[in-house]
Amino acid sequence: MAVDGGVGRSAIIELSTLNSTESPVVNGQIGTESEENFRRFFEKNASVMILVEPGSGQIVSANIAASKYYGYPLDQLIGLSINQINTLKPEDVEQERQKALREERNHFNFAHRLASGEVRQVEVYSTPFDIGNRTVLFSIVHDVTERMRAEFRLRLAASVFSHAREGIMISDTQANILEVNDSFTRITGYNREEAVGQKTSLLKSGRHDQSFYQDMWKTLTDKGHWYGEIWNRNKRGELYAEMLTITAVCDEADNQQHYVALFTDITTVKEHQQQLEHIAHYDALTNLPNRVLLADRLLHGITQCHRRNQSLAVVYLDLDGFKHVNDIHGHVVGDELLVTISQRMKAALREGDTLARIGGDEFVAVLVDLERPEDCQAVLDSLLIASSEPFTIGDVVLKVSASIGVTFFPRDGDNADLLLRHADQAMYLAKQSGKNRYHLFDAVHDAAVKAHYESVSDIRRALDNREFVLYYQPKVNMTTGEVIGVEGLIRWQHPTRGLLLPGEFLPVIEDHPLAIELGEWVIDTALSDIGYWQATGLKIPASVNVGARQLQQKDFLTRLLALLAAHPDVKPELLELEILETSAIHDMGLVSDLLNSCCEIGVRIALDDFGTGFSSLTYLKRLPAHIIKIDQSFVRNMLIDQEDHFIVDGVVKLAAAFKRSVIAEGVETINHGNVLLSLGCVLAQGYGVARPMPASDFPAWLSNWRPDAAWIASAL
Repeated sequence: MAVDGGVGRSAIIELSTLNSTESPVVNGQIGTESEENFRRFFEKNASVMILVEPGSGQIVSANIAASKYYGYPLDQLIGLSINQINTLKPEDVEQERQKALREERNHFNFAHRLASGEVRQVEVYSTPFDIGNRTVLFSIVHDVTERMRAEFRLRLAASVFSHAREGIMISDTQANILEVNDSFTRITGYNREEAVGQKTSLLKSGRHDQSFYQDMWKTLTDKGHWYGEIWNRNKRGELYAEMLTITAVCDEADNQQHYVALFTDITTVKEHQQQLEHIAHYDALTNLPNRVLLADRLLHGITQCHRRNQSLAVVYLDLDGFKHVNDIHGHVVGDELLVTISQRMKAALREGDTLARIGGDEFVAVLVDLERPEDCQAVLDSLLIASSEPFTIGDVVLKVSASIGVTFFPRDGDNADLLLRHADQAMYLAKQSGKNRYHLFDAVHDAAVKAHYESVSDIRRALDNREFVLYYQPKVNMTTGEVIGVEGLIRWQHPTRGLLLPGEFLPVIEDHPLAIELGEWVIDTALSDIGYWQATGLKIPASVNVGARQLQQKDFLTRLLALLAAHPDVKPELLELEILETSAIHDMGLVSDLLNSCCEIGVRIALDDFGTGFSSLTYLKRLPAHIIKIDQSFVRNMLIDQEDHFIVDGVVKLAAAFKRSVIAEGVETINHGNVLLSLGCVLAQGYGVARPMPASDFPAWLSNWRPDAAWIASAL
């Protein structure tokens, strides 16, 4: 037999060595007559039995059932310390063992560790037992792990039922309520005594028809469960919404015996959902439908009109003068004005029509059930009147009007987005035509206007999104190699079409106020880039083109001074304005005075594209241009067109006569430069020198620039 923990062979009890002449067991002692019976009882018993030495806690004997249970061979189990099995601290095990020895207690609950390492819950009955002249603890061990787990699950289930935040109701197949929990009472107001024994219809709200409940019970019968939202009524008679799950409980034969219903009160959630839906579909200020609901109403109207073979009008309204009201009187007054006008316009519509606010001072009306497009004329007149009636707040009387665009389904389009775009385009034309009127969309007439309007909008968006960039083309002295400056050339870095040249977008805004804003952006950007080059040690002048519309603004000089002031590190002498000769046609005196003022503050002036307009000696005499630029069309063709050659020669001679510098644009090849040098023009720009480049690339180009050897030789 194995020995463990230093316990000697003499400590092990051999049941077979008991004196057979001793008396039977009396008061915990065993006698000779019963020794054989006890041995058989101990060794063959199916219950786990061990004998433990009270002092050391050593297992001095064990039966086969104990060996199997603990997983140790019998000769290894006998000799182990009980501390190697019991998971309590040794001192706690000793304390409990002494209680058993003194018979203060004989029933214990322990966690025992098997040879495999698994821990099992056991119930131990232990009592002192005399064998020969020794007293041991006779212990019977019962595994109660599964029983304790079952009891835990029962307690857990009872706790969940009692403390669950969800209401729980158990009913039979006849819809009689059998049991409810505390949350059921909290949600419904009915306590257990009031609910148990009642039908589940106790909570019926009356909001659902009979078919709803028939479908519910059919699903429950067929599938064994049902899940959904339902409205019920509590004890106080108040309606509440609940999220309900019903599950069938079946017997061993799979017959449904009970139903367990779990539900939560979602009334607050439903109310919040309704609030969110209202916010999502209605304008917060006017409580009119917003874009989302408008789209739904418009789609529904198109479907109905298509089905009834009727017409529908989409009316786009934009208030005239509203921005002025906001600027002068503030947003509070502006909001009151919007609310009042929206109420007036809504009252002007017919039943079934929709008025929506889609943002700012823009509204859209959908007029349905029109037999003919002309049938909406009375409503349009009413909308104009409603929007133009005076509005009084305090002592202030305000008056605005509306520009209205109208388009029709199916005449002008068959989908909502297209109709809205057409109505918006027609509104724009109404505003351009004088405001306070409506304009009917005309597909043929308005196509060009639409394209122009969209192009202007694209350019506005590009300016806001910083899609425009300046490229710079160097201007050089072909004989010395000196770089006398650069010309800033605008480019559009279009997100889909790539880099666009100015000819593709500048003509669109030539007569639009946006041209002034874009021109000022060019000047501001050029000043920034000059400052950037200065920071790297380069002092390079830059010239920019100034259009006629920008130049003829009364406050041009003031705005130019403001732009210069925003870049105090850049001297005005480094900025050059290139003016087209046609810019001075309408008012030579005004332009001449303005350019003289620019010269006085240090800004240089160049006369651009000379020879392409109405060139006159008057321009050279009256306009204070420091330099004359020969248009590139003449320079490029002068090698093959004798007349262009004569024009270039004439401009060079005129510049010399008026003591003005002259520079040739469009110098594409070395030969172009050679001919210009032979005519006395030494300044040039063009692809033969360098292509336009971003400001960041210019310093590297400058460090590598060398004039062509032929130009230097020609000068010599």
